[in-house]
Amino acid sequence: MDLYYLSDSPPCRAVLLTAKALGIELNKIPLDFEAEEHLKPEFVQINPQHTVPTLVDGDFILWESRAIMIYLVEKYGQEDDPLYPKCPEKRALINQRLYFDMGTLFGSYIDYYYPQMLEKKPGNPELLPKLEKAMEFLDIFLSNSDYAAGDTMTLADLAFLVSVSSMEVVDFDIKRYENVYKWYENIKEEAPGAAEDWEMCLELKKYLK
Repeated sequence: MDLYYLSDSPPCRAVLLTAKALGIELNKIPLDFEAEEHLKPEFVQINPQHTVPTLVDGDFILWESRAIMIYLVEKYGQEDDPLYPKCPEKRALINQRLYFDMGTLFGSYIDYYYPQMLEKKPGNPELLPKLEKAMEFLDIFLSNSDYAAGDTMTLADLAFLVSVSSMEVVDFDIKRYENVYKWYENIKEEAPGAAEDWEMCLELKKYLK
């Protein structure tokens, strides 16, 4: 399987964490966005939205990180894989967490930090409270559980790990959120590939400096 990716991209890192947890070897194809490799006709033909991550599994092509994460588990995971179990209620909770991460937690991180990273603009003070509120919600989710969506590590934990590690690398104060911080310290030890994820975070830190 080919994975077109950008090493310091949080969505790409979430897919890499999933593959690592499943024991899948991906043929990683980096794209240089500054050189506009993602706009070359051969890649646009694969993915007309020209975004990463993009997975090519034989004749099947898929983009959007959370969709790729689910696909990998459903096709290459165990019969009833704990990362994304078959129980409808468990899946529904994982899905809710994934949508929350995409639209609320990681979404508010993008809104606040990406203009600073990519356009060197000052942070919009009106947007920071939205990220802080999202973290408060995550802290509530983790108040009665060691994991993000149940009693075992799931795709929700991998998605949140990427989001929270991305916040740590820009010096967002995670320790303010007691349950999040406790979960984060534990999941970094448990999730396969967490050390590699942090190495890619540090690449982002070098870029920002």
